[in-house]
Amino acid sequence: MDYRQLVAEAIHNELKDHLDLNEINNLLEKPKHAEHGDIAFPAFQLAKLFRKNPAQIAQELGDSITSPIISSVQVIGPYINFYLNKKSVSQAVINDVIKEKGHYGELSIGNGGNVPIDMSSPNIAKPMSMGHLRSTVIGNALSNILAKVGFSPIRINHLGDWGTQFGKLITAYKKWGNEEDVRSEPIKELLRLYVKFHDEAENDPSLEDEGRAWFRELESGNEEAVELWKWFRDESLKEFEKVYKRLNISFDSYNGEAFYNDKMSDVVSLLDEHKLLTVDQGAHIVNLDKYDLNPALIKKSDGATLYMTRDLAAALYRKDNYDFSQSLYVVGQEQSNHFKQLKAILKELDFDWADSIHHIPFGLITKDGKKLSTRKGKVVLLEEVLNEATAQALQQIEDKNPNLPDKEKVAEQVGVGAVVFHDLKNDRLNNFDFTIEEVVQFEGETGPYVQYTRARAMSILRKAGLESLSPSDAFALSDDYSWEVIKLLHDYPDTVRRAYENYEPSIIAKHAIQLAQTFNKFYANVRVLDEDPEKDARLALVFAITEILKEDLRILGVETPDEM
Repeated sequence: MDYRQLVAEAIHNELKDHLDLNEINNLLEKPKHAEHGDIAFPAFQLAKLFRKNPAQIAQELGDSITSPIISSVQVIGPYINFYLNKKSVSQAVINDVIKEKGHYGELSIGNGGNVPIDMSSPNIAKPMSMGHLRSTVIGNALSNILAKVGFSPIRINHLGDWGTQFGKLITAYKKWGNEEDVRSEPIKELLRLYVKFHDEAENDPSLEDEGRAWFRELESGNEEAVELWKWFRDESLKEFEKVYKRLNISFDSYNGEAFYNDKMSDVVSLLDEHKLLTVDQGAHIVNLDKYDLNPALIKKSDGATLYMTRDLAAALYRKDNYDFSQSLYVVGQEQSNHFKQLKAILKELDFDWADSIHHIPFGLITKDGKKLSTRKGKVVLLEEVLNEATAQALQQIEDKNPNLPDKEKVAEQVGVGAVVFHDLKNDRLNNFDFTIEEVVQFEGETGPYVQYTRARAMSILRKAGLESLSPSDAFALSDDYSWEVIKLLHDYPDTVRRAYENYEPSIIAKHAIQLAQTFNKFYANVRVLDEDPEKDARLALVFAITEILKEDLRILGVETPDEM
């Protein structure tokens, strides 16, 4: 039940001749301080209607608004502050969570519509660095949020598996590589070869020509070149999968750049048919002056197609195959101009679905305030960060709870979860500095803190011998500490809605932190296991908290150990 809506209806009963229900709903506010009530209605907008001072209007209205869900009304100046009936609300909210468990907060906004999400997209033969973390975990969390509000997300790993770098890699492998080394450590060896190629090419420019020649062979279907390319791709994917498995992320499609090789000529023909292509210094471009954008380069003077051609082909393919209601691209904000051009060209092609394409940009991960370097093969490897985080989590578990069963498994859940949560608690567009010591802390606004809080709540339920619950009329609470928790649980569907509307996983992460903090305050001040008439209700509230913390973390892609 939406209690905000019930309050709006009570106000509407008095104002139906002046404001509609939706207008009233939009005016309702959440007071900054708990002592000012649970919901507030400002009377400013009524001043012109009634030709009275807003404070006078508030006083008159406050005396007449009634509802079983409102326990009291307090008028402060132009604000009417409503205090909800704590027992009625707490009972209903706790029972809703008990009934729905992880389904609590689900919405039907999406009506099952397909949403392809272009995410992660590492380059073949190169390691997954910390630079790939954001696209991967933001994309995964958005997929879970979209599913929560009724869409069908389609996770697409648009691999960087084509381009002149493969000609260079083939050249390097044939000159300095061997099969055994690639099979034993694929990414490490392929990166070594790639870096060696560039080092050698500084002294021997003819290597660049060899690299271009091998790429032409690959494009023309040379059997040896194609076999090597496939092998490099397969070996790289095996290594990527190890990281994705640890992150608990899977994909519905690995169609990368190479998949669209045979689809780009159709794009060029389509642009030509619409008379959008112009030639500038031998290159084919689409003029986008009317959108205040630079021209989009479609085909270079040597006939080679570019990223834009490929992304146009991908957009058309995804629309044809998924008939999407939205299409998301979780790509760094430095690519914003590219996606503006993509949408503009699709509009010029008269595709009305162009407005359903959304670029989801994000900020950088920095180290000591500086962008992480990828030059000369010096990358911060994602797998190494996950290893270090897990090792630090294990050390803290050894210190705090050395007899914990499955310590290594829990340390993995905590360490990996810490890295993921730290990324997602930051507003998507913000840059943030990464320091692993701060990330894997059991105190503060961290993933381990939220996991540990839930594990603590689970231990209370175990002490009480409570494994499952059914709804009950007895689950009513009215103390202030319980009420703060109840309000967060009640607001959860709206939290999910806001996370979806803003494509912002940090809204879920912040809810998890706030719920964990509010529960810990409740637990510090309320004797949960004391034998008295409210014991069952308190335990039911603890049960509800474990369910929603687990769901918050699930949406973010973080696992929840029951013991820590």
